[in-house]
Amino acid sequence: LVVSEMVTSEPHLRNSRKTRLRMDHKGDTGLISVQIAGTDPLKMADAAKFNVAQGAHIIDINMGCPAKKVCNVAAGSALMKDEKKVANILHAVVNAVDVPVTLKMRTGWDQHNKNAPTIARIAEDSGIQMLSMHGRTRADAYNGEAEYDTIAQVKQLINIPLVANGDITSAKKAQHVLQLTGADAVMIGRGAQGQPWIFREINHFLKTQEVLAPPSQQEIIQIITNHLTQLYDFYGEQRGLQIARKHINWYSQKCANISNEQQRDFRKHINRIKDAQQQLKEVILFLTITTINGAIAA
Repeated sequence: LVVSEMVTSEPHLRNSRKTRLRMDHKGDTGLISVQIAGTDPLKMADAAKFNVAQGAHIIDINMGCPAKKVCNVAAGSALMKDEKKVANILHAVVNAVDVPVTLKMRTGWDQHNKNAPTIARIAEDSGIQMLSMHGRTRADAYNGEAEYDTIAQVKQLINIPLVANGDITSAKKAQHVLQLTGADAVMIGRGAQGQPWIFREINHFLKTQEVLAPPSQQEIIQIITNHLTQLYDFYGEQRGLQIARKHINWYSQKCANISNEQQRDFRKHINRIKDAQQQLKEVILFLTITTINGAIAA
């Protein structure tokens, strides 16, 4: 299951280019899960209905994002401070649509206020059908290491499926987190950056207890070529080129056998390129040279 990028619940932003692109499901296969964010129960309910009308099979509510621009308007993980508002939003959204509603959250607001167990019970009582939980608080952002004890505690309190998230960057780590928490599944976010093949690696390891061989140089280059080409096609060449820069950086960190200094030089070089096709050509050349004499993936 893949969940969309976070979509605002504010009606006046639905026609912005960014929001329209995030709601574009053309070519998507399988279940379409759309994540919505906001602070007003009525607007959240309306956003849920709107996205279902646009093709969403599942509505996911974001109470996990720690970004300042989200939390500064009391959305995302900031909502966990206000348990009453959480209940009002969840009830409003669940009652507004006929599709499953899921929730993404964190362990709490800060290390002194880990109220995930309370929020989890509120969620289940509200009709939420699956809970995804990141092993950090809002105050942690992405600092330090994720902890899984709170996730394990929540698992013992609820009867709906629980998905564990946070610092899962390998197949063995996925199995470790599943065993530690008793969770029903794992969610991969940043762990897929630069290595989108992590999903097949995790599936293979959980089924066979064998580590899957890393992708070949040829396959990595094909994956990156397809990825960048799709970015250019979807966003337009200029915007696609800009968005591609962060992905190229992640790929080079995961796949290229070079020093940190060489990484920085390559990043500076790529960021100066203004033509999409030239960018793609340079990336292919770089990876052809730097992945030829060693292990390609960790």
